[in-house]
Amino acid sequence: MRKAAAIPLSLLGLGAAGLGYASIIERNWFRLRRFDVPVLQPGQRPVRILHLSDLHLTPGRTRLINWVRSLDALRPDLVVNTGDTLAHPDAVPAYLHAVEPLLDRPGLFVYGSNDLYAPRPKNPARYLWRTSKNDSGRHTPDLPWAELGAGMTSAGWLDMNNTTARIKAGDIEIFVGGIHDSHINRDRYDEIAGPAAADADLRLGVMHSPEPSNMSRFAADGYQLLLAGHTHGGQLCVPFYGALVTNCGIDRARVKGLSRHETSWLHVSAGLGTSPYAPARFSCPPEATLLTLVPRRPAR
Repeated sequence: MRKAAAIPLSLLGLGAAGLGYASIIERNWFRLRRFDVPVLQPGQRPVRILHLSDLHLTPGRTRLINWVRSLDALRPDLVVNTGDTLAHPDAVPAYLHAVEPLLDRPGLFVYGSNDLYAPRPKNPARYLWRTSKNDSGRHTPDLPWAELGAGMTSAGWLDMNNTTARIKAGDIEIFVGGIHDSHINRDRYDEIAGPAAADADLRLGVMHSPEPSNMSRFAADGYQLLLAGHTHGGQLCVPFYGALVTNCGIDRARVKGLSRHETSWLHVSAGLGTSPYAPARFSCPPEATLLTLVPRRPAR
């Protein structure tokens, strides 16, 4: 009978150290990313959008809660939450405490699948060959998504799930189109389809999962800036290579950060949290983003 090869203790130690770093240090190493987005008319004053996503919050994440509270010092003109806020049935009060300083500012949100369905243990390696689309296998939500939404709308934030609206941010008026999460087949782009308001200073599209089919429809309808989350930036990335997977239809090169999609600017947030059953990040720190909208260069 052939004996199994022994794993060197040095490799076991290296693996344990890497897991400890990913689950204890980097998972709590919150960062603010900043981008300038040239979408305003020449002469308009800059406008700041704070993009939050994928907190996957449980009540005990005090460090994350306090860090989100500190973001009010950025004085954003608009706050956008692109979903997957919850990871526990009792997390709504913790989230509302986290964003309490921000609720006095203009804001809007869409839901992700994890705002409706509680996370369950699963093998994370399967993301190497498939996405988690429709993984919940449930039809009745078991997380307090309505309470979550009510907490934000009662403060004046806009619920942008499969609807359009106008909102004032700084000195500009923004026309917003939003859709629910395509990952659980709740997106209804047909309900918002059509040319975005040409008289608005900015046309903003928001979604949870950055699926190219929906992004192309937003672009075709004239939305200049698209915001999404969901990908976690790959969550476990390889240094100098990047994300192994995106868990949706977007390509690896655009798994996080600012890029272009056809005629639109696209920002995908790597998010602030993880599933409580996969509490680790590697080479992909948790993040929020301050997007400063600035004037376009005049055409020559």
